[in-house]
Amino acid sequence: MTERSVTHATFVVERRYPTTPARAFAAWADPRAKAVWFTGQADPDHAMDFRVGGREITRGGPPGGAVYSYEATYQDIVPDQRIVYAYAMDMDGRRISASVTTVEFKAEGDGVRLVLTEQGVYLDGLDQPEARERGIGFQLDALGEVLTAA
Repeated sequence: MTERSVTHATFVVERRYPTTPARAFAAWADPRAKAVWFTGQADPDHAMDFRVGGREITRGGPPGGAVYSYEATYQDIVPDQRIVYAYAMDMDGRRISASVTTVEFKAEGDGVRLVLTEQGVYLDGLDQPEARERGIGFQLDALGEVLTAA
């Protein structure tokens, strides 16, 4: 029998970008723009319906490695201000976590401060909050590269 466990955690990741809240929000709302920085893959399996009740699905992983699936449902969207979504992560078909995430876009001086708060449940030792926080940090850094390159 498999040992079962649950770890609950909340973390906050913040970044400041030299752009407007509208432009940072658009990088989350447009499926093509989001695929560039979110998946970290050259040709991701990514589908997105950006509306309240809409879903986003991404599948992939390193060549020869585990296949990860991300399935989110948008709970709340306030243009240029916030996005709230609930999502689950699977690894090779096995559920490893479930989370609720809020992304806030706050005008700050001549830029925007993005505040991402995640409340997660990490299952059976297959995922850890520290690893997820680090991964999201890498994604937000990639978003910053996209926003400053254009």
